[in-house]
Amino acid sequence: MPSTSPSRPQDRFDDDDYPAYTMGRAAEMIGATPAFLRAIGEARLITPLRSEGGHRRYSRYQLRIAARARELVDQGTPVGAACRIVILEDQLGEALRLNEELRRTTPEVDTASSS
Repeated sequence: MPSTSPSRPQDRFDDDDYPAYTMGRAAEMIGATPAFLRAIGEARLITPLRSEGGHRRYSRYQLRIAARARELVDQGTPVGAACRIVILEDQLGEALRLNEELRRTTPEVDTASSS
């Protein structure tokens, strides 16, 4: 989930959601082509921000997602299916995180003594 913008420019380096990378640099970083990034964008796996000039800009978080999709595609999974898998993995991870958080914050009820 996107975080609020950091107050100091140097803080952007630590912000996983800051769209710091151009399409060419992003593709280079994950070992893919710009066409691959466009394809996963069309599949709505990631939605890059657009610069004032209309150029796509990617965050580190988006690049991690794109890299995971690329791993699946490299293993022979079609792009559309890879995108669905990555989305489901992300949803599962978030659900597990929320469950763990609820376990830590919810007091246990002793069902044996309440009978």
